[in-house]
Amino acid sequence: MAINKGMMTSNTDMWATPQDFFDKLNKEFNFQLDVCAVSENAKCDKYFSPEVDGLNQEWEGVCWMNPPYGRAIGKWVKKAYESSLNGATVVGLLPSRTDTKWWHEYCMKGEVRFVKGRLKFGDGKSPAPFPSAVVIFSKNAKRNALIAM
Repeated sequence: MAINKGMMTSNTDMWATPQDFFDKLNKEFNFQLDVCAVSENAKCDKYFSPEVDGLNQEWEGVCWMNPPYGRAIGKWVKKAYESSLNGATVVGLLPSRTDTKWWHEYCMKGEVRFVKGRLKFGDGKSPAPFPSAVVIFSKNAKRNALIAM
């Protein structure tokens, strides 16, 4: 199996959401806002581009979040969690990095749905080199229990 070299480097931290994957979640949640997108990959009519900087905007309603997967990902996850405390529902597609501080501080307070297999992002021919999870932050999200070992 060939590996996309761009997936194994820091060439980009933006991974375009697979449309069919998004469509299934959109059917369930009816998203109103894509909180971090560019015009080429926005999943909602209303979206925050890098120029607008979604981290500095108020997130309201039902939001879709596929954040940049670089070092700032923890800021996006924190913003998603905090926005849910103010009434928003934020559904995020995230790398399943259960060993990170941001995962334990925020994702464990949401509803976590692990994705079976590896997603093919954007127009990638090979699956991602990491597992993914959907994390739902809302008043109605099922909470997960953390058992310290």
